[in-house]
Amino acid sequence: MPAKQSQLNGAYYGPSIPPPTSYHRPGSGAGCCDFFCSGLFSCIFNLLLTIIVVVGIAVFLFWLIVRPNAIKFHVTDASLTQFNYTSNGTLFYDLALNITVRNPNRRLGVYYDKIEASASYQDAWFDSQTLTPFYQGHKTTDFLNPVFEGQRSLLLDSTQTSELNRDKSSGIYNIDVTLHLKIRFKLGALKTFKLKPRVKCDLSVPLTLARTPDGNSSAGEFQTTRCDLDY
Repeated sequence: MPAKQSQLNGAYYGPSIPPPTSYHRPGSGAGCCDFFCSGLFSCIFNLLLTIIVVVGIAVFLFWLIVRPNAIKFHVTDASLTQFNYTSNGTLFYDLALNITVRNPNRRLGVYYDKIEASASYQDAWFDSQTLTPFYQGHKTTDFLNPVFEGQRSLLLDSTQTSELNRDKSSGIYNIDVTLHLKIRFKLGALKTFKLKPRVKCDLSVPLTLARTPDGNSSAGEFQTTRCDLDY
């Protein structure tokens, strides 16, 4: 009997009790968020890809039908009868240009809503002229005739003065003329929004001299110059 009592009072080691089990329902919590976000990103990507493809096809079809070409600008003649820089920093000038504007497109017309021509020498601006707006039809050529005449206070540094002296010796002046445009294209009854391209013409213009006894009247012949169009 005592032996059995002792056995009852001792520690009892039975089977271990398993820890409580947590149940995770499929499709809830983080798993649901991951699935939703992944599906959302996939839909957005597919939508963007579809838009890019559709726009690309539309642009290609537009190019195939319209075949747009850049407008061409050339300075075909330039007359410089005065370009005198005085010691007190005043420039006296008289420059007249003939600029051809060619629209080579068969289906696109062009509205020139604003045309401003500016002239500069050695990056120093000295005059601007506002020209008359016009509409240019398909495959046509029009002419612009800006005239820069007058005087302007102009501060030239030593480098610019050296360039001026070299041009004066050669009788040919490097003058930059820029056209600042506001244009719209017309396709049938449709008109585009306004674009603001610049047309830059880097000119080498001979100074016209008084006629000499041997018949010479100019320091040289002006060469037709193509202008660069920048949208």
